Amino acid sequence: MKSVQETYAPNNRCFGCGPANEKGLRIRSFEEGDELIAEWTPEPHHQAFDNVLNGGITGALLDCHSNWTATMYLMRKTASETPPCTVTADFHVFLKRPTPMNTPLKLRAHVVESPADDRAVVEASLEANGKVTATCRGLFVAVKEGHPAYHRW
Repeated sequence: MKSVQETYAPNNRCFGCGPANEKGLRIRSFEEGDELIAEWTPEPHHQAFDNVLNGGITGALLDCHSNWTATMYLMRKTASETPPCTVTADFHVFLKRPTPMNTPLKLRAHVVESPADDRAVVEASLEANGKVTATCRGLFVAVKEGHPAYHRW
């Protein structure tokens, strides 16, 4: 089954979610009801220290997964056939406990507010072994022609 990234942006080179970035995290997100879900397994070079995921990697996972949650929501909201190119406008990560390296991690995200057709507020979480290790809340905005991210999909 193809992820939303593989379906809508197969040539995207984003470090976190780009299928075409061989050295990236290459998260694969799937729609499940009104949420986007992903499972991702860390590799040894993603660690901060023994058996603990680097906080920057945690942030990248939550950022990219949340961004795709926003873009899929906005695509449906505007009845578009293709997702808009969205960027992170504001993003806050809360590290609640160390994220272990020795288990698959689960990302969950959903839109909590969409004040306009070009923006969405997303809340997301990162889980390990059924426990939330990090959360985030961010604002994601669809960019217009002239922005460097426009047409990046």
